[in-house]
Amino acid sequence: MSTEKSTLKRSLGLFDATSIVAGSMIGSGIFIVSAYMARDVGSAGYLILLWLVTGLITLAAALSYGELAGMMPQAGGQYVYIQRAFGKMPAFLYGWTVFTVIQTGVIAAVAVAFANYSSVFFPGLNNIILEIGTYKLSWVPLVAIVSILLLTWINNNGVDGGRNVQRVFTSAKVFALFALIILGLVIGAETGFLEINFSNAWEASRTYQDESGSWITEGLTGLMLMGILGSTIINSLFSSDAWNNVTFIAGEIKDPKRNIPRSLFLGTLIVTALYILANLAYLVLLPLNGNPDSADVVVSGIMFAPDNRVGASAAYMIFGDSSLYIMAGLIMISTFGCNNGIILSGARLYYAMAKDGLFFKKAAELNSKQVPSFGLWTQCAWASVLCLSGQYNNLLTYATFASLLFYVLTIWGLFVLRKKEPLTERPYKAFGYPLVPALYILVTGLICIDLLIFKTMDCGLGLLIVALGVPVFFLKTMRRTG
Repeated sequence: MSTEKSTLKRSLGLFDATSIVAGSMIGSGIFIVSAYMARDVGSAGYLILLWLVTGLITLAAALSYGELAGMMPQAGGQYVYIQRAFGKMPAFLYGWTVFTVIQTGVIAAVAVAFANYSSVFFPGLNNIILEIGTYKLSWVPLVAIVSILLLTWINNNGVDGGRNVQRVFTSAKVFALFALIILGLVIGAETGFLEINFSNAWEASRTYQDESGSWITEGLTGLMLMGILGSTIINSLFSSDAWNNVTFIAGEIKDPKRNIPRSLFLGTLIVTALYILANLAYLVLLPLNGNPDSADVVVSGIMFAPDNRVGASAAYMIFGDSSLYIMAGLIMISTFGCNNGIILSGARLYYAMAKDGLFFKKAAELNSKQVPSFGLWTQCAWASVLCLSGQYNNLLTYATFASLLFYVLTIWGLFVLRKKEPLTERPYKAFGYPLVPALYILVTGLICIDLLIFKTMDCGLGLLIVALGVPVFFLKTMRRTG
């Protein structure tokens, strides 16, 4: 029984749902990962191609999810879709991975990014306050935890508070990112770097450090080029992830059969356009290649942007010395808004699991504000532990592969349900069915195979995290039937 009311409050409109899609996607990745990708491919053409393919993959998935969301407009989203198509165990394994790593790991990583950029304004946050052996604790993870606590408290006091935070911060960061792109394209037009970067747009190379620490550059062609493209796209895919979070909160969206499919399309389209334009701005403002030993942002180029902060290097070309504070402020806004959407959404998945007896029983209860309070605070507690552990980035690497597999499984469920339930109402039908969903499964499946080959350890550990949920599932089901 709920504390006060037993149903979620439908109060979120199309703008709110779109804000959650776009706001959850845009964190700090767009300002960083292009440096990694530039070192992997060494080519402006392939860099833009990777971001374009990422956008098309994300849009294809979002359009496919739209049909499932219209069929099942209830809290839990992807968890519900997987269960309807394949049963409780695969659905539980998805929920298990979301709780242990995907959702909470992202919350921790984004919160620490917020705290790290806060230290630009408050350098004392980097001071070590506790040291035990090799473990060192500064104020940064504590500030990260405070931000998680604050956002959890806001969302615990009703969906309206979370909605208002999402509206303000998503609007602010989309506007700020768009302004940076326009300024970058206008100012960068005078540098001549665009012509230089695209003079050999399709000559790919990989730059990496050998065991001695020396930087090595080798040309890429044929299968090796395809392999590197397939492995480095994980960076842009991760930066474009969390778009599916809006499906978790279907129980609180007005007219969800129409608004969830629309928000998935609009949100992913907006972010895809911003990400491609941001990378074009980088290539207009900075050379792709650079010197790893230089502290000068132009000489370092995109490849060797200080601390991989290519966004900060681009901002320096626009604003000069004040760019440090402008970019830090933008990323703080971006990460804070990103975490609000993820925190708001995650608890609704645990709510759906708990109603099926597959999560803590209290997570199925709503508080007096009609929100799943226990799920919110449980999520908060585990994310805070991950902040203190310092292991969230490693866990995210492992879980990204597993997350891709669950996306493929969910979209495969679209075909399964078309066959199992041909007469079920489908207010929205997947765009380009069966070609677009099939292409998504094919392309993402090939990326997963590529990752297994080139990042075997990370993928193996990702699969291990999923597999650990199997005995937990049987323990849960045994307790219910015992």
